[in-house]
Order: sequence, then C-alpha cells, then structure tokens
Amino acid sequence: MQPGNYTAILSDKNGTPPTGVGLVEVYDINSGAFAELTNVSTRGFVGTGDNVMIGGIITSGGNGSTQVVVRGLGPTLSLTQFGVSGALADPVVSLFDGNGDLVSTNNNWKDKQQAAIEAAGLAPPNDLEAVILAPVAAGNYTAILSGNGGATGIGLVEIYKL
Repeated sequence: MQPGNYTAILSDKNGTPPTGVGLVEVYDINSGAFAELTNVSTRGFVGTGDNVMIGGIITSGGNGSTQVVVRGLGPTLSLTQFGVSGALADPVVSLFDGNGDLVSTNNNWKDKQQAAIEAAGLAPPNDLEAVILAPVAAGNYTAILSGNGGATGIGLVEIYKL
C-alpha cells in the first residue's frame, strides 16, 4: 500500500453493521523498509463486561522502549462536526501488557500527565475523555475502553506511537 490514511469497515455479508464481535487486523511486517504504523483507532459500541471495546498493538523496540499514547474518546464524537448520537459520556481507558498486567489507566485525561499530553499534541477537547501516555517495552499490549460507572455508548479507542 502507498503511504497514507486508510479506513477498514467491518460489516456483515449484506453490508449492514455487524451485531456480533468482529476483528480487523493491520500489520506492518516489512521491518527493512521505512514503513511505520503510527496510529490505529477503532470506533464502535462500548458495552459492559465482555462487551467493552478492545484495541491491541505489538511493539518491537529493539533497545529501550516505545512511547505510546492511548486515547478513549466519547463526548468528542457528539460534537457537530462528527455528529455521532449515543456517544459514550465518560470513557475510561486501561492499558495492559501481554501478561495481563495493568500498565496504566485513566478516566479524565487532565488528572495525569496533562502537560505531556498537550505537548504531544494529543489533548482531547473534552475533559471527560481518557488518555494514557506511557513508555512500553517490546511486546503485546491491549487497550480496553469502557464507560465510567458501567455506562455504555459509542466510543473511539486510539493508539499512537510517538
């Protein structure tokens, strides 16, 4: 694929939104080229229990760590320019490593690392949005987006490599 932005849309065989659980995967497996995946995001319904939203990444850092930003958005989606009805009112995002250990969690982005998130240019417009900025070693990571207090709605989970 040529460099640029791409969107994958998951639907059932009739072109309607799926009602079950689906998976879309993107891999950059050519380690000898300059290609580099810098952002993955998913928008969908955030439920409770096993129906929360999950996004995953695999980092390969060689020496040291990779800095990532994980954002969980909801209120921003209901802004006029996006027009999503039923947006998740108060998202919570958590990042887990490949062993299932919690790396970090956040409910309201200004509660942690506000200056660093703003300096990265990834501050969301709504204070209720959730953001994690963390160094991660090479390995597998899972971001889980849920609603504060068990709330549900349409949410967006984004993972950026800085």
